[in-house]
Amino acid sequence: MFIVGHRGARAVCPENSISALKVGMKCADFVEIDIRLTKDGIPVILHDATLDRTTDGNGPVHEKTLTEIRMFDAGDGRAVPTLQEVCDLCLSTCGIVAEIKEPGSEEAICGIIGEYSFDAFWVVSFHPESIRKVKRLLPQIKTGFICDTDCTDPFALVHAIGADAILPRTDTITPDFTAKAHRRGLSVILWTLNSPEAYQRAAACEADGWVTDDPCRLRAWLNRSRKDNGIII
Repeated sequence: MFIVGHRGARAVCPENSISALKVGMKCADFVEIDIRLTKDGIPVILHDATLDRTTDGNGPVHEKTLTEIRMFDAGDGRAVPTLQEVCDLCLSTCGIVAEIKEPGSEEAICGIIGEYSFDAFWVVSFHPESIRKVKRLLPQIKTGFICDTDCTDPFALVHAIGADAILPRTDTITPDFTAKAHRRGLSVILWTLNSPEAYQRAAACEADGWVTDDPCRLRAWLNRSRKDNGIII
């Protein structure tokens, strides 16, 4: 199994910030980031469609150039990072789970990811067509489809778009779901695990990837479990 630091380590530092990524890199195998495009087509790391919640700026991301967005504080006293900067920062230490937030941004994102080792990435999205397009652009990259409320039988869709993994919410699946996915050659990456109860559920389901807001807390729990109970995950 592998640990994914959600938006870096959003329980510890401002989400998707350089500070959060640096904390996440200490304990996670992958850090997860959310990607949107600026007005001038540059992939930047922001979850929301607007700047209001996570920066001291305001307005839609797609209406501002990179230069304009870089004027705002991402919450840790630094500018909003670009995808290129995050790749250069993280990939010597851990991998990246890159979430595509907006259909139409795939070419710009793949143009940067394609400069690095494909083994270092998962590209994921709620948008099936984004995954389908990424697979056309970078056939060797690992991809995953994120399901939210209805993830009872996503296998036909996942197969049709060529995804390699399903990313369901932890509270929506059972060990039987994971077994069905594994029989189809699919990985299961669960989100978002932030309590011992959620960790135990992921272990019971034999999930491949564990997404958490606090990767160091999860890493410590896993280490204790292995020591105290002989659990091998």
